[in-house]
Amino acid sequence: MKTRKDNILMNVLLGTGLYLLDSVRDRLADGVDDIKDRAKDNYEDLRSKAKDGYETATDRVSRASDVLRGDDSNILGTTASLLIGIGIGVGVGMLLAPASGEETRSNIADKVQDFGGKVRDRFSREQEVASGTYGA
Repeated sequence: MKTRKDNILMNVLLGTGLYLLDSVRDRLADGVDDIKDRAKDNYEDLRSKAKDGYETATDRVSRASDVLRGDDSNILGTTASLLIGIGIGVGVGMLLAPASGEETRSNIADKVQDFGGKVRDRFSREQEVASGTYGA
């Protein structure tokens, strides 16, 4: 059986221990909350980065499969842009040309005829070369 002094000493030691643990618990709780908040922020950042990476990869794979299937064709847009650019260039060129309108039209017609002649000559030569016989 313990004596009364032993009980008092035990109560004082337990009370002191609880007091110290209580103050440590408050500091630890703040530290744990900070760690928990940082972990949550890091998790959300990683999650958003992973989601962005997944969406980017999905888009790239989708575009690649469209290209392989031939569904992703920008030919019309590119052709329209080219024709619009040519039209604007010709219009500005005519406005700023030092020659009269009649001279400019004549020069353009001559250039078009020369180009057409070159194309016809080239295609006619290619047809002559491809005779189908070896060495002929």
